[in-house]
Amino acid sequence: MGQRLNRCLDVPVALPPLRRRLLLLFIMLFLWLYMFYSCAGSCAGLAARGSPSPPRAAPPLAALLPGEPGEESSLEEQRAAPDAAAPISSFFNGSGTKRLPQAIIIGVKKGGTRALLEFLRVHPDVRAVGAEPHFFDRNYERGLAWYRDLMPRTLEGQITMEKTPSYFVTKEAPARISSMSKGTKLIVVVRDPVTRAISDYTQTLSKKPDIPTFESLTFKNRTTGLIDTSWSAIQIGIYAKHLENWLLYFPIGQILFVSGERLISDPAGELGRVQDFLGLKRIITDKHFYFNKTKGFPCLKKAEGSSKPHCLGKTKGRTHPDIDQEVVQRLRDFYRPFNMKFYQMTGQDFGWD
Repeated sequence: MGQRLNRCLDVPVALPPLRRRLLLLFIMLFLWLYMFYSCAGSCAGLAARGSPSPPRAAPPLAALLPGEPGEESSLEEQRAAPDAAAPISSFFNGSGTKRLPQAIIIGVKKGGTRALLEFLRVHPDVRAVGAEPHFFDRNYERGLAWYRDLMPRTLEGQITMEKTPSYFVTKEAPARISSMSKGTKLIVVVRDPVTRAISDYTQTLSKKPDIPTFESLTFKNRTTGLIDTSWSAIQIGIYAKHLENWLLYFPIGQILFVSGERLISDPAGELGRVQDFLGLKRIITDKHFYFNKTKGFPCLKKAEGSSKPHCLGKTKGRTHPDIDQEVVQRLRDFYRPFNMKFYQMTGQDFGWD
């Protein structure tokens, strides 16, 4: 570097005074920028090495049963983050800012949340976390700085999102999200609770083939027909009960309810409602989808420059086991009053009865 500068400073005397001054000014400017950038990088490195890292809690030991498979982020991704703004050197490493989410898909498990998130990510103004952070149910003690650091960088006008379906049934989640921001927009993907329960059981069965039958888990006492509401597969589907908790902290107009059935039969129509709710231009339309007959649900058409269409993974669209129809009818009778109340609360008839 020193040799190059010596050669640059070896200015012939024959140069006119004005050109010589301009050349010297250019060299001084270059040196100033070089030293500024070097100082910014080294100072940031020293600050990072000199400041103690906050203690990190051990990863949750809960089984995967309450969540969807393949959604967890690694511990490396889930690192602690300072509250202060990023150093100047971050300007050279990427554009945008990490922000807390303005919208969250809060539920429900096996309702179609993964499909909705993948469809939404087609929109250029939506940036979302791929893995489920589980911040407001499992990792809340790590703090908002940790949570924010998991978010993708966004530019002005873009929306930061995440999805964790277990939030909807977590008692503490509404108060915690409200404490972060009372203006957070919430999205709930709901599905016929009977079909949802069977889908939930099917997922568990794929991991634990030796579990009891669906029929035996459904009842506390099959002779009396008493439904076991402590079983999570049943309990999640009592949507009205869970919604009451959310309405203590958020107005109904701040929550969008997406039909899991219509997300399959008319994905563009449901995505239109979601885009309107988020204040986005309707960019995702019919032209983005095709129906995959093998899987039984819509997939995204191949993006420009991609060789294949984009469908959800093999864990989605599993074949459900045959369930005793008497048990199915008992469940429909059980859910009916809760469904009716849910229709009244949301102002939508989802047609499950």
